[in-house]
Amino acid sequence: MSETFDRRLTPARPDLAAAYLKGRVTADRYVEGAVMEVKEGVVDLRREPRPDCPIDTQALYGERVTVYDEEEGWAWAQLDRDGYVGWIAANALWSALRTPTHRVCVPRTFVYPAASIKQPPLLALPLSAEVEIVDERENFYVMRDLGFIWRPHLAPLGLLAADFVSVAETLMGAPYLWGGKSSIGVDCSGLVQISLAAAGKKAPRDSDMQEARLGKPVEIGAPLQRGDLIFWKGHVGVMRDATTLLHANGTHMLVSSEPLELVRARNLNAGAGDITAVKRLEG
Repeated sequence: MSETFDRRLTPARPDLAAAYLKGRVTADRYVEGAVMEVKEGVVDLRREPRPDCPIDTQALYGERVTVYDEEEGWAWAQLDRDGYVGWIAANALWSALRTPTHRVCVPRTFVYPAASIKQPPLLALPLSAEVEIVDERENFYVMRDLGFIWRPHLAPLGLLAADFVSVAETLMGAPYLWGGKSSIGVDCSGLVQISLAAAGKKAPRDSDMQEARLGKPVEIGAPLQRGDLIFWKGHVGVMRDATTLLHANGTHMLVSSEPLELVRARNLNAGAGDITAVKRLEG
């Protein structure tokens, strides 16, 4: 008898499942999986091993994944940071595991082949990507086996953002992308997740998970404050102050800031329903 699991977070299929699920789910075979690391700046995770399949979420440079299966250039894997399961391009992973020391603390930065901003970049890294730094040279940090990053664009892992809302505000105007988690494209729950990560707060990936697991409930209609999370069915935003909501949304197709009551009225008029929860994070 198999237990009931959230398929988004459970590496189990009828033909194959993670070894740690043996006895809990039914599958033809069970595998331990191989730990690998994301070597590209941002990589899509999809529900099926097809390039035309919608993006469920994304993995960022330096993130570890456990690969359980490979099929025609696709790896079926589970992300280490939030446990999401899906198909990722196998050539975006490598078996070289780094020990991260720093994280990207700006919306986007470049990796250069030399300590010069005039060199053509090797790679672009998004906010909250983690890297291993082995040296310093002038105004650059030196990455292990890769290149150079402008020093002000990185922060030691132990140096956390004091205000996650300020982090989210740096992505103002970023285009909306379903499943996105970077300044190139981000969705509502992705904006919340990567902003909280910069402040050292682990958050699940999707808005329904965030509503269930983050913070303490605040009565709907009670006075709001900066950092409060506002939930609708399938949507989340964060308050910049008592009246202003910041959110990645499909109305403007970007990260925008607007009065909460305007958003609330628009959703009601569109038949999307009213606010389902307000959550306040500790600290």
